[in-house]
Formats: sequence, structure tokens, C-alpha cells
Amino acid sequence: MTPEQLSATIVDALAALVADGAITLPDGVPTRVTVERPRQKGHGDYATNVALQLAKQAGTNPRAFAELVAKKLTESDAIADVEVAGPGFLNITVDAGAQGQVATDIVAAGESYGASDAFAGEKINLEFISANPTGPLHLGHTRWAVLGDAIGRVLEASGADVTREFYINDRGNQMNLFGASVEAAAFDQPIPENGYQGGYILDLARKLVAEDPGLLELPEGPDRTVAFREAAYGAQLAEQREQLELFQTHFDVWFSERALHGSDDDTESSVVTGLQKLRDQGHLVDNDGALWMRTTDFDDDKDRVLIKSNGDLTYFASDTAYYVNKRERGFDRCIYLLGADHHGYVNRLRAMAACTGDDPDRNIEVLIGQLVKIIKGGEEMRLSKRAGTMVTLDELVEEIGVDALRYSLARYPADSPLTLDVEQITKASSDNPVFYVQYAHARTNAILRNAADLGLAPESHPDLLVHEKEGELLRALAEFPRVITAAAELREPHRIARYLEATAGSYHRFYDSCRVLPMGDEEPGDLHKARLTLVQATKTVLANGLHLLGVSAPERM
Repeated sequence: MTPEQLSATIVDALAALVADGAITLPDGVPTRVTVERPRQKGHGDYATNVALQLAKQAGTNPRAFAELVAKKLTESDAIADVEVAGPGFLNITVDAGAQGQVATDIVAAGESYGASDAFAGEKINLEFISANPTGPLHLGHTRWAVLGDAIGRVLEASGADVTREFYINDRGNQMNLFGASVEAAAFDQPIPENGYQGGYILDLARKLVAEDPGLLELPEGPDRTVAFREAAYGAQLAEQREQLELFQTHFDVWFSERALHGSDDDTESSVVTGLQKLRDQGHLVDNDGALWMRTTDFDDDKDRVLIKSNGDLTYFASDTAYYVNKRERGFDRCIYLLGADHHGYVNRLRAMAACTGDDPDRNIEVLIGQLVKIIKGGEEMRLSKRAGTMVTLDELVEEIGVDALRYSLARYPADSPLTLDVEQITKASSDNPVFYVQYAHARTNAILRNAADLGLAPESHPDLLVHEKEGELLRALAEFPRVITAAAELREPHRIARYLEATAGSYHRFYDSCRVLPMGDEEPGDLHKARLTLVQATKTVLANGLHLLGVSAPERM
């Protein structure tokens, strides 16, 4: 019995009490009841405070209400015992057979176990990383590469229709400086002032010239600089895509900032239509020759310029047009994952959404991630894109590995600064969380292989799983759907990682206390087969959980 099934059983008991006239609930029977794992051993498998919540509505005291519910619950074959504690808490012990059935159900569900329809019907745009295409992806991008992808995975597992989107900042002066820097490197000339100085610029220039020697034959001038800019842009963007795919981070849409603007005389561009929508809403004002959005109407600290007095568009004009474009593509909610230096964007983006006529509590969401430090040999690995001393994503993967890096970044809340030690997160020991979880999965596979060699296969005998450690593991496995839903609702995939670590611990304790395979001349029995089902269920949950983090589930270690 999972917590969701127990909740449904309690709801059925309440409905039966109302039907019998034992209680009255003027506001109706709730559709779900919260059940929790008790903190103290001996207080049953689950606890609920439903009596405390509903007694006043029913016109009785909580303990009397709890006594009625307890009596009705014990009529269920799935409930072994119900204790009324304190002012009206219900401590519920689930029947061993009903608890053991969890393992059978998990095995039957397979890869779909843990999924729900909590976000069914919701179309979500999830934008993250959105780096300039002017250099390799680096440490500053890795945290959102992991968390953004994992948030998308848990939302999808909860029924949402998610589009992962990368916004390509391919417009503006930084692109011109990028092109001029690569051009200068190709001709062995000094890099322009404020240009890009990294060693990767020379490498990129050599690559482009090798692929297209004709670049060197172009006459000096603006057209040649543009040719280098566009060639470098295409090559750098292709590299970013390849880096992210190898890092197990996939994007459904790569959206070019240029596409928002169209040609200079494009009257149907997203910028033009976005500004018109704002005019229609009455939140634009002309002042001193510039066009402003009155974001102070919606709690921003100041109004925002969209078009400067010289006619140039601001970055915020592009941000606004991009948001309107997303909403016109049918997304119900637009989630932005931004870096630690973007705290000031939260209110202005929410105000911008309100200016378009949207509900900022419903249609837009801004998450801020904190910085990451990587320590190697007691010293911090630093980055600087322009100085050329960056630590690239490729270098981090080579140094740490995809699984260790992804898992280590995923297991902490995004809003907390993070320091990772290379030695700690790559060592093969039980105090390294990623190794601990992956080893538990590999161990389940080893047991199932050994069982197959003995001619043993998992069979469903839920009534036999009565050992204390079996019950602990079953209850842990039953929590998985709730953990996914919470991770999706709160945008906190680290809950998956911490759950996997706790469940791996429950599995190791079960394995140490309960012999799964027969020893010596011992005859294989139904208990062995039942425990193999529990092992297979654990394997399923660990694999499903690691998948949500974009981490592999090895069969051998």
C-alpha cells in the first residue's frame, strides 16, 4: 500500500461514515488526505491528522472523530491496526500483505513507476543556460545544465508537457567583437580592444580557416568581419550543442534572438507584435523621446526603457518580445532559470508579464541559482571567459565524469552556494553519494544475475515480506511517487537525490538482515522468490530515480 492508496482508503472511510450518518461534513468529503511517515518507531507505518482538520466542521472533538475513523479503517483488509494518539492523531499500521504488494506493483509498472498526472494538461516552457555563442560552455553554466534538465524530467514525470529551450544571444555588439576577435587571430593580428582573448579564439580561427581557406582571401573590410563572425558563430553553437548532448542535457528548441527582430522593416516581427500587445494593454508611455514600460504599475522598482531616444532597442525589449512569443506559442507557464547575478530580474520579469495582461503568479516563474566552486588539490579551479582561463564543461567532464558531476550538482538546492571537491566526488567509496546509490543499483543486478544462475526468478508472495527491514524498504519504495511530485511542484530535483541515498541505505540494511538467496544445501522457497521481487522493485526505483537526474544506472561496478 502506497501513501496515495492509504489516502484513498481514508477518504473512502470518511465517505462511508457520512453515508452511515455517523458524521456530517457540510463542506464535503475531501478528495485526498495527507499521510506522513511517523518520526518515532512504534507509531505505526503512517500517521494522519485528518481528525484534527475535520472535527470542527463535523461538530465534534478531534479524538471522538478519530475514534470513528479508526474503527472504520480497521474494517479494511489492508489495515492491520489503527491507534488514536494524543488529541486525535491516527497512527496506522498497514497489513503485511498490502505492504508487500508494493513490490509486485512496482515491478509491474517498471519504468513508469513514480509517474503521475499532477501536472497533466499544463504546457511549460523551461528556459535555461542561454549562453552567448561566443565561447565554450564553462563551469558557470553547468549547474543549470543539470538542474534545468532535471526539473524538466520531474515535471514530465508528473504529467506536464515540457519544452526545454535554449535562448541564443546571437545579436548585439558582443557578436561583432567575437567575429572581429576570430578574424584578428586568423591573420595573426592583435585582438581588438574589449575583444575575446581566450586561447580558444586562436583554435577556432585555425579550424575555420582549415575548413574554408577562402576566408583568408576575402578583402579586408566589414564583409570579411561578418563572414568570420557568422562562421565562428555556427561553429561555436555546434560545439555547445555537442557538449550538452554529451552531458545528457537535451534541448527541444534553440531559439535565436535574431529571429525575434526579423529584418529592419519587418512589421510582423516578435518585437513589433510584442510592443503592440503592450500598447493595447495601456502600459507603454513616451517620455523624453524614449518608449517606456510602466512596470512600476506592478511592483517593479522603476519603469523600464524599451526603445531609447536614439531609436535603439534595449535588452529588455528583446526579453519582453521573447516572453510574448512564448505565450503566443501556447505555453501556460514560462520558467526562467537565471544566474546569481540576475536577482534584479525577478520583479521586472514578473511586472513585464503583468503588463502584457498575464498573471505573474501563474504564467511566469523565475528561479535563481547560486555560484559553484570546484576545488582540486585544495585550490579553486577558476574561470574567466574573456581572460581565457576558463574551466570548460568538457574539461570538467574529463576531470570528474558525467555521472559524478551531474549527481553532485543535482543533490543540492539551486539557491544555495555550492563547493565541490573533485577528490571527494570521484572516489569509489560509500561516503561518495553517487557511488553509494549506483553501487546499490549494481548490487541489485548482481543478486538477480546470481538468482538466475540458480534457476530462481522473482515471484509475488507479498504476505511473506514481514521482516522489519523488509517493511522499512517497502515503505521507502512506496514514497517514490510522492517524492517526484514534490520535486516537480517545488522545482527541487535535489529531493530525488536525497531520497535515492536514503533508499539505498534501506536496501543495504535489508540485504544485511535478510538472506535473499539460499545457502549451501538450503532448498529455494517462496520467501527467496518474494525477496527477489523486493530486490527487483528496488532496482526499478533506483534506476528510475537516477534517470530523473540524468545519471546512469550501472549493472556492474
